[in-house]
Amino acid sequence: MEKKDYYEVLGIQKLAEEREIKKAYKRLAMRYHPDRNQGDKNAEIKFKEIKEAYEILIDPQKRTAYDQYGHNAFQQNNNNSNFHGSFNSTTDFSDIFGDVFGDIFGGNRQKQAAKGSDLKYNLELSLEEAVRGIIKEICIPILQKCNICYGSGATPGTKRTNCPTCHGSGQIQIRKGFFTVQQTCTTCYGKATIIQYPCSKCHGHGRIEKPKNLSIKIPAGINTNDRIKLNKEGEAGEQGAPAGDLYVQITVKKHPIFAREDNNLHCEVPINFSIAALGGEIEVPTLDGRINLKIPAGTQSGKSFRIRGKGVLSVRNGKKGDLLCRILVETPVHLNEKQKTLLYELGESFGGFKGEKNSPRSKRFFDGVKRFFDDLRR
Repeated sequence: MEKKDYYEVLGIQKLAEEREIKKAYKRLAMRYHPDRNQGDKNAEIKFKEIKEAYEILIDPQKRTAYDQYGHNAFQQNNNNSNFHGSFNSTTDFSDIFGDVFGDIFGGNRQKQAAKGSDLKYNLELSLEEAVRGIIKEICIPILQKCNICYGSGATPGTKRTNCPTCHGSGQIQIRKGFFTVQQTCTTCYGKATIIQYPCSKCHGHGRIEKPKNLSIKIPAGINTNDRIKLNKEGEAGEQGAPAGDLYVQITVKKHPIFAREDNNLHCEVPINFSIAALGGEIEVPTLDGRINLKIPAGTQSGKSFRIRGKGVLSVRNGKKGDLLCRILVETPVHLNEKQKTLLYELGESFGGFKGEKNSPRSKRFFDGVKRFFDDLRR
């Protein structure tokens, strides 16, 4: 049975952030949890699908692998480590709430140094590059860890000290009537420490702006709106915290010959009407070179011929699409006198513009027109 797309299972977009994934999981898990659907096998199956999708998409490394290779990324795991067997329906409601909201209501924990910002880079590819795969070199302006203080923000040889206001907790308490309200320290802004001697290069920020060169491996078969996630290649975090991630957003440029639809390629092939009428063999382009295509006698304009295996190799399931050639019968132009005479004689041999014998579609059309007007006169 073909597995469903994990993003569709959770009802989220491919660019969904971690918070959106958790919210979608919480909503669906509460709805289909076996404890709320006693004896409902369909709900149990649905819950397993939801939990499987969540555990893949919430894990940065697994999500990156899935975005690039689909379910094939875990094919080996499925065979060797009983991957699906790890998804069960024993999740408690408290686990669902805790997983989703644990990062929102943090209790009295002091504020951790912020992870660096995620970045998005728009990368344009030609159709050939997207189909075959390529390694692209890019340069991005980015906040990187200071090479003098190594992200601490403090002058080398000195350290950050506990905040004198909150005494290193990152929180202060304010009494209001019968209540005591806890809020973020206004001196250290929840960081719990302060810098007495800021680094001379980054001025205490721990980060400096610097261009970064990256080599990105583009897998064969990638398409517009796909993205590649590079873990920890985003902006450096504060106070030496982990860097964010870099998302490379793919756009494939329009091709002069081929149009892509999923893993199939489409192209329009014009032929003259004598080949269409008598049949013959023509050359058609593919991304691997030219091939011969046989045109049967009596081929009509708009007829499509499918050439198997000449499309795009799927980045998800490894299957190759097809090339569909749509025939356009071209009306001849710039005729000389001899050609006009031959065409006139040919037209006369058809027995008029209806062409009852040689043009069956014309005959059906005009027969229908006659019936239409006959019905109006009744």
